[in-house]
Amino acid sequence: MAGSGKHLILSSTPLQVLLYLNSVMLPYPSPNLILDIVLLLLFLGVEILRLFYGWKGNLCEHKLAMSVSVAVLVPCTALCVYYLLLQTFVLRLEFILNAILLCFYGFELILGIMCISTFSWSSVY
Repeated sequence: MAGSGKHLILSSTPLQVLLYLNSVMLPYPSPNLILDIVLLLLFLGVEILRLFYGWKGNLCEHKLAMSVSVAVLVPCTALCVYYLLLQTFVLRLEFILNAILLCFYGFELILGIMCISTFSWSSVY
């Protein structure tokens, strides 16, 4: 039956469509790509620093560490706004996640200032 002319197709059309859609390349200028990557690495470092000092300042009740955490919140917020609005390609998911992150930053700012004032008042007594 080798010469009957019937050929069984085993390839997957949905897989081929996904492979095609996944191969679409966006025109990402090299300077913008470098800027976005450098700022992302800077964001990672500053965010780790902020979380470390906030964590230690809160648990050890050190107002200096909490003050550093609140101060580092300013560049973190600026970088979050950059990734929310100004990066080369902003995806809807990134927009939503960065907006949620900005809300967390607002709450952390308020609670951080409250903790600093509480630690200051408790050291007086």
